Amino acid sequence: MKPTDTGIARPRKAPADAGSLATPPEHSPDGAAPGPSAGRVLQVDVLRGFALLGVLLVNAPVIAGAWNLGSQPGAAFTDRFATWLVAALFTSKFYLLFSFLFGYSFTLQMRAADQDGVPFAGRHGRRLVGLFLLGLAHAVLLYPGDILMTYAVLGLVLFAARGLRTRTVLCGAALLILFLTAVFLAVGVVALTLDNPGQDTTTAAVARDAAAYRGDPSSVVLTNIRMYRVALGGAVLYSGHLLAAFLVGLAAGRHRLLDRRGGPARAVTKRLMVTGLLIGTPGSVFAAMCACGPLDSRLYYVGQAADILTAPALATAYGCALLTLLQGRYGPWLHRILGPAGRMSLSNYLAQSLVLAAVFTGYGLGWYGRVGPAVLTGGCLVLYTLQLVVSAWLMARFRYGPAELLLRRVTGGWSGFSPARRNVPTV
Repeated sequence: MKPTDTGIARPRKAPADAGSLATPPEHSPDGAAPGPSAGRVLQVDVLRGFALLGVLLVNAPVIAGAWNLGSQPGAAFTDRFATWLVAALFTSKFYLLFSFLFGYSFTLQMRAADQDGVPFAGRHGRRLVGLFLLGLAHAVLLYPGDILMTYAVLGLVLFAARGLRTRTVLCGAALLILFLTAVFLAVGVVALTLDNPGQDTTTAAVARDAAAYRGDPSSVVLTNIRMYRVALGGAVLYSGHLLAAFLVGLAAGRHRLLDRRGGPARAVTKRLMVTGLLIGTPGSVFAAMCACGPLDSRLYYVGQAADILTAPALATAYGCALLTLLQGRYGPWLHRILGPAGRMSLSNYLAQSLVLAAVFTGYGLGWYGRVGPAVLTGGCLVLYTLQLVVSAWLMARFRYGPAELLLRRVTGGWSGFSPARRNVPTV
């Protein structure tokens, strides 16, 4: 599901993504111990650690009830700018990056199962069940924009596609993006014929949600369940975007594009970065202008169509920019800073929702709808920095984060607790 999106019906004042995951919801390079062994694909971990920031910035306004505050009459310039910036630079890009890495890791898991001499189907199936149950708990207790359940279901499709030729896989990904673009464009054309669709209930609905999320824990849970039911249509629709990224990751993993130290050739990553920026930036800017102004909000779905079509290019540019930096003088530093967070990205993803829920819902302070986008963005940067520090401390001592440990227990791929200096499989 697109982490912040709540369905095909036109959103209240066109929010940014509500999720990575709708707006929709997964390794020290010098080999010094303690730390991950050479068995891990370091580039995958660093990319995951980087993507966590984008996921946080996109999900936070929804959990905090701040997604519409930057577009209200009289909103401060800083709030308007923060809302617009997140919509233009982060929405739809980082859940695609995570989804690409999920597809890439699928190939690593297949190789690991083959090396271990165990059937991949059973291990993969148990992993998907574990992801689904974690996602269900996440959606009910913390954040209805959860992406893990969508990942679990699409993981079955990915398994079915594993035997297809690479060209077929890439053509399928392209067709999915084109189809989804056409659907949103058609919806956008219809929306242009309507007069302010849905606006008459916006104020009442926002007030109702705010009161519910500021209530006691049972009120939060019941509201999450209701919001997930509303968001389910959007989750199904945006799943095509996620599946396309899965398939591209599958194709890249087959050719081990990230397995080599430093990743693909630097000249290739630079060309992809420039091309992705040229294609992706105009579409993202247009989508943000439709969602957050100054263009007519009735163009929201037309903007979403443009974003769906061009967001993969901008996500590719982001990933290639980071890979280019990894191949330069800052590579070792980035590995040390971002790699540990990427190794426990599932734990960090869930922890982000836990902290935000404790601050903004009835679980804790109950500040839902009371913090503007600018302050919230600053708070997200602080939270992300803390996650980098905590992740580095944990991964220097242990092999897995808490959620990763639990998931490996479910898959049966690990026999017990062990320190970080032991060998780590490439999964």
